[in-house]
Amino acid sequence: MPNDTSRRAARDFDPEVLCLFDKYVHGGIDRRGFLDGAARFAVGGVTAAGLLEALSPRFAQAQQVPPADPRIKTEYIEFDSPQGYGKARAYVARPAAATGPLPVIIVAHENRGLNPHIEDIARRLALDDFIAFAPDALFPLGGYPGDEDKAREKFGQLDQKKTQEDFVAGARVAQALPGVNGKLGAVGFCYGGGVVNMLATRVPELVTGVPFYGNAPPADAVPRIKATLMLVFAENDDRINAGWPPYEAALKAAGVKYEAFKYPKTEHGFNNDTTPRYDQAAAAQAWGRTVALFNKTLRG
Repeated sequence: MPNDTSRRAARDFDPEVLCLFDKYVHGGIDRRGFLDGAARFAVGGVTAAGLLEALSPRFAQAQQVPPADPRIKTEYIEFDSPQGYGKARAYVARPAAATGPLPVIIVAHENRGLNPHIEDIARRLALDDFIAFAPDALFPLGGYPGDEDKAREKFGQLDQKKTQEDFVAGARVAQALPGVNGKLGAVGFCYGGGVVNMLATRVPELVTGVPFYGNAPPADAVPRIKATLMLVFAENDDRINAGWPPYEAALKAAGVKYEAFKYPKTEHGFNNDTTPRYDQAAAAQAWGRTVALFNKTLRG
């Protein structure tokens, strides 16, 4: 394994270490559990703590669109969520020189809240001529705390029923933003992929949803889906992939229009370019397909 942690990729880690990290990220084990499990892979001067550090996000290095980029306008807005936590907040990014109404895209974050990576995703969509609306599920608990471990800890304290209602309320607010053309899309990653699947069952106005490696909704809710879906999967992601066959059967039975892509030799989180699980080729293809589908279904 190379000693330069800034240049590591998923292939540089033992698959069991990646599995341990996935469990850690999703609350299956705590930090001590990861360190204890990874200790036997700590060789050649690399410690278990070093493995965790190498797998953790590097937001600044991966940022593609600076917050102050003059080509976009950004703001945080608060909105009412009477069925959820009462008050919610979202990050909104839009092109600075828009010449007409634009589609709006809900951007649903991973299980750490609205961190710098997801804000960057929103700004990338703004440069692709969309209005991006990225809620922060952690707002009721003070918002993203600036630390991924603290964010995961806070996330486990959320009442998920209320959090889902905050996202549903956010979808309603997004549709009413100034400059929106009336077309609503959604994209989300990991936890946020599950949010996209949930929104597809709850928001009939959703035209297009792209869940990246997200949990499936309950089968009995699938017939309510009106949106076109493009589902993105990583090959090495047993936890999420196990739910796909029954979800696909339910989509087919309900006549939902969908496509599904499983990207070879990729790990859960492969689109996230802040960590070594990032796969540049697969992410470029998956994101290109995402933007192309939004352009096809949400314009005109």
